[in-house]
Amino acid sequence: MIERYTLPEMAELWSEKNKFDTWLLIELAVCEVRAARGEIPRKALANIKKRVAFDPQRIAEIEAEVNHDVIAFLTNIAENIGSDSKYIHVGLTSSDILDTALGYLMKQAGSIIRKKLVAIADLLAEKAVKYDKSLCIGRTHGVHAEPTVFGLKLALWCSEFRRDIRRLDAAIEDVAVGKLSGAVGNFAHIDPEIEEQVCRRLGLGAAEVSTQVIQRDRHAHFLATLAVIGGTVEKIATEIRNLQRTEILELEEGFGRRQKGSSAMPHKRNPVTCERLAGLARVIRANSMAAMENMALWHERDITHSSVERIIIPDSTTLLYYMLERLHFVLSNLVVNTDNMRRNLELTRGLIFSQRLLLGLTERMKTREAAYEAVQELAMKSWRDKLDFKEMVERSPVIRKYLKPREIEALFDYGYFSRRAGDIIRRAVAE
Repeated sequence: MIERYTLPEMAELWSEKNKFDTWLLIELAVCEVRAARGEIPRKALANIKKRVAFDPQRIAEIEAEVNHDVIAFLTNIAENIGSDSKYIHVGLTSSDILDTALGYLMKQAGSIIRKKLVAIADLLAEKAVKYDKSLCIGRTHGVHAEPTVFGLKLALWCSEFRRDIRRLDAAIEDVAVGKLSGAVGNFAHIDPEIEEQVCRRLGLGAAEVSTQVIQRDRHAHFLATLAVIGGTVEKIATEIRNLQRTEILELEEGFGRRQKGSSAMPHKRNPVTCERLAGLARVIRANSMAAMENMALWHERDITHSSVERIIIPDSTTLLYYMLERLHFVLSNLVVNTDNMRRNLELTRGLIFSQRLLLGLTERMKTREAAYEAVQELAMKSWRDKLDFKEMVERSPVIRKYLKPREIEALFDYGYFSRRAGDIIRRAVAE
């Protein structure tokens, strides 16, 4: 992933050095378990642990000759250890190390992402309660529908992020497995108990059954989950972008004192971070499709998945973590224009109360259809002629036949739409 979208935690996790450190961690864990079983002399184990080391530059030189990264790694550490290196990698195949290391690193990446998800959900819960009485217009199909409360929108996002956390937990559990079962997964040259003990040391599960590789449905599940979380981020970013339109201006990204919005137009205050988040979500979705393609391997294994995963797994976890960090920043500094929310409520001159009027009339008139026709006729005239809907209702002989003035007045009450919002919000953020 390019540096622009890479934060230090993920950069370190997916670094080449950390990859080799993890490979070495697994190889040494196998040696320690085998030594405890009497399969490696204690003196040899002590020598291995004392002298083992690797040099990424030397590994690269060897790989240029042998065209195999794990062999290059093993050759380099053997150069440093000497004859006792014969006890390393016994009964194993390259994918025992590669796939176990990948599960180990993906578990850590998932944990890093999870912490940021929790922070965002907690922030949204706090803000939802703060804005539990802030009325705004609800929009369906992009068109004004009925009043709602801004806090409900925030509670909705909070609830979705908490579902994302549960989804991520399941995906981490699915992918946090290792395998040390050999070239075709049948433990021909190594005892399954070694796999169990090494995976336990690493905090991983042991794959119940494997071929030369761990099956890629696990990785597809993980990448698909990242894509879903990216979709949540995009959903929120898109809503903020839409509500920052000049003619709406209910929300705004924070804008730094020295920030610039356009090289040509000094007045511009663009929602650039939210736009960036919406764009990056597309990359993670595309990567999840590549993970799905990796599931169908030939027989006990081919290598078509390998080159893909070297890109999509580090990139997707790195991108999503960056997106979550940026979203947390946007939400922390979000400008909420409650005055504009109130202004926008008035734009339809009272038409947003049409359902309340419909329900009030339905109780008195013979059929709902008759009530609907009476309300729609007034509503369409109000829209065409730009007339105040409430005033038209108060003057309508048809309406006045069924509703008293005080009953009409009660139907045009904004408080009616917010009366249950607080309870809904508290239920949504209660976790």
